[in-house]
Amino acid sequence: MEIPSREIFWNVGHVRLIVYALALIPALIFLYNLVDRIKLWRIGEKEKRTNKVFKRIKDVIYYVFGHKKVLVDFIPGWSHFFLFWGFVVLFLGTATIVVQEDFTKLFYNITFIKGNFYLFFSFMLDLFGILALIGVSILLIRRYIFRPARLDNKAEDAISLILIIAILCTGFIVEAFRIGATKPPFEKYSFIGYALSSLTGGSRLAHKTFWWIHMSLAFSFISYIAYSKLFHIITSPLNIFFRNYAHKGVLKPIQDMEEAETFGVHKIEEFSWKDLLDLDACTRCGRCQDNCPAWLTEKPLSPKEVIQDMKNHLLQKAPVISSKPGVEKKPGETIPAEENPSFPALIGEVISEDAIWSCTTCGACEEACPVFIEPFPKLIEYRRYLALMESKFPNEVQLAFKNMENNSNPWGIGSSTRADWAKDLGLKILSEDSDVEYLYYVGCSASFDDLNKKVATALVEIFNKAGLSFGILGVEEGCCGDSARRLGNEYLYSIMAESNIETFKKYGVKKIITSCPHGYHTIKNEYPQFGGNFEVYHHTEILLKLIKEGKIKFTKEVNKVIAYHDSCYLGRHNDIYDAPREILKAIPGVKLIELKRNRENSFCCGAGGGRMWMEENLGIRINHARVDEIVQANPNIVATACPFCLTMIVDGIKEKELDKKFSAEDLVLLVKEAL
Repeated sequence: MEIPSREIFWNVGHVRLIVYALALIPALIFLYNLVDRIKLWRIGEKEKRTNKVFKRIKDVIYYVFGHKKVLVDFIPGWSHFFLFWGFVVLFLGTATIVVQEDFTKLFYNITFIKGNFYLFFSFMLDLFGILALIGVSILLIRRYIFRPARLDNKAEDAISLILIIAILCTGFIVEAFRIGATKPPFEKYSFIGYALSSLTGGSRLAHKTFWWIHMSLAFSFISYIAYSKLFHIITSPLNIFFRNYAHKGVLKPIQDMEEAETFGVHKIEEFSWKDLLDLDACTRCGRCQDNCPAWLTEKPLSPKEVIQDMKNHLLQKAPVISSKPGVEKKPGETIPAEENPSFPALIGEVISEDAIWSCTTCGACEEACPVFIEPFPKLIEYRRYLALMESKFPNEVQLAFKNMENNSNPWGIGSSTRADWAKDLGLKILSEDSDVEYLYYVGCSASFDDLNKKVATALVEIFNKAGLSFGILGVEEGCCGDSARRLGNEYLYSIMAESNIETFKKYGVKKIITSCPHGYHTIKNEYPQFGGNFEVYHHTEILLKLIKEGKIKFTKEVNKVIAYHDSCYLGRHNDIYDAPREILKAIPGVKLIELKRNRENSFCCGAGGGRMWMEENLGIRINHARVDEIVQANPNIVATACPFCLTMIVDGIKEKELDKKFSAEDLVLLVKEAL
């Protein structure tokens, strides 16, 4: 047996010509809108995203065809997987039939869809067709019956889902009428069409009618893609291909800072072309919103809404900013555009300042996004404009900037007292003896905050007992600049970074240990932008190394139930999840348990992105929300490996009067207790 003529009347010459002519219309509509969209993306600033081509292709296979990040969310993930692969297989099946019927058979009288291959071919098309129908039906039910809060339903959502269901259903009906009319005995392998054929009968007129309906729906689908969220069929693979391969959480420096006329972004066309592609790649799935600590604690920040509001603003402004095609842009230059008072201001009206300052830069939005959209770096660009161009920021931020400028720490404590915590510890100061293996970069928290001074002291005692070769800079140490950079003051950050790098190089520093994940991330991943390349370790990595080498030996039991809280900058941004847990497991008597949100899904303490130095006046305090989660796990101790996290959780415990229920400690203190 071989494939029956694709449709009963397909061999009529004028029918082919009509279909081919009609097919040109949606194809041209689609191509016109695609080209128009590409022109719109190109309005953005230039940015190179063409390195590592083979890795990019691999990622498209992995994340698009494999649905790696989509499947994290079980029900919608697998539903989309079925829908995606159903359409892929049906498209390939249709294309295969077209090749045979309209090329090999027509010109060379060669057929290849026959015999056992035809039976397999028929079975697979029906199997993946029904999987697609199941997938889209679940998505429809979820969206309009269960209605999760993260989904905002628009008319285009209903149109898209109904159109897909109609295409799939009419496809099966067409098959059923064909089987009913031709009655081939082997068509039972087309199990859906075969089952329906007994219900539909064998009307050739009905077959023709539904065939044209099915074809019209398919052509409408192609035409509608560029006007709806279905456009993600194109933009999602593109966005994954052009994803950012810089280390997670690393911000781009301002190029030619001394020569630049503006800093940050306050017009949509000042973003890069990739940032504008991000806007079209977003399908409003809401995964970022579901994981955003600001949104979950009733702040006016939803990463999804930020991206969608920017997209709507771009489309509104597009006719003006693209009115001069062919204008070449120099670095830092924007296309001249007529100022239209009807356009709302990007900062303040499209994106509220409260939303801009609510971000903790925890990276949860990027971690959750299945197509690698980058919301929080865009918010940092807004902060840069506000901080550097308008000097407009919360009063507490102004004080933090002043303190960092004058004393190189956000507390504003005299820099001459930076090493006072270590006076009686007999520590090597690099200015006196730089012959050490590691520089212990203490950081501002451990130098000036009483709670974290205890952690630094304990760490030094452990290192000394283990025979580690290390020293500190003392008063020559400066703030790493993390908070300044994430609060938008790139100029202040660059001064502090360059000063520290110069000091490190002066003493020939090669290896650096940090206690603060923010300092760890900044020195390891962002100082290279300024020529500072060093081996950087977090203290948990060094402690685990010493334990494995037998240089740290435990002699006491710590009989406690301990939950570990993952720091955003140690975990999500730098993938250090196992070292802290292995240390805790190595301590005798410790029973380690997990919090509900842990590892890459951990919940922020609320201090990142410079929020440590800002009042939290909107919604629920983020650290209170995290403490509530810790209470549910019922530990004796919640262990941290970040001074910001420790401070925020300790404060949350006190403010919620839970001191008698559990406590928070840096795991360094637990290691010391067990020695």
